[in-house]
Amino acid sequence: MAETEHMMAVRTRINELAAKAKTSEGLTEEEIAERAELRAEFLDNFRKAFRSQVEMLQVYDEDGNEVTPEKVKKIQRDKGIRDN
Repeated sequence: MAETEHMMAVRTRINELAAKAKTSEGLTEEEIAERAELRAEFLDNFRKAFRSQVEMLQVYDEDGNEVTPEKVKKIQRDKGIRDN
């Protein structure tokens, strides 16, 4: 899944704040709060993207038989991705 421009900006800002935190200047209280919010947003987006990838997954054994877990199949059926 491609990273959006917004999420790239979030990641860039997180990295800027991380670099500043390592300097003798450190972070202000506002920057600490901003960093926490950005980290939460980044992690939420990561979790959603990862869940989406897992929900689209189909697993096959060496013989070509589908062995996708039933839990994943049920989610796929509920979302209309899978017929059977």
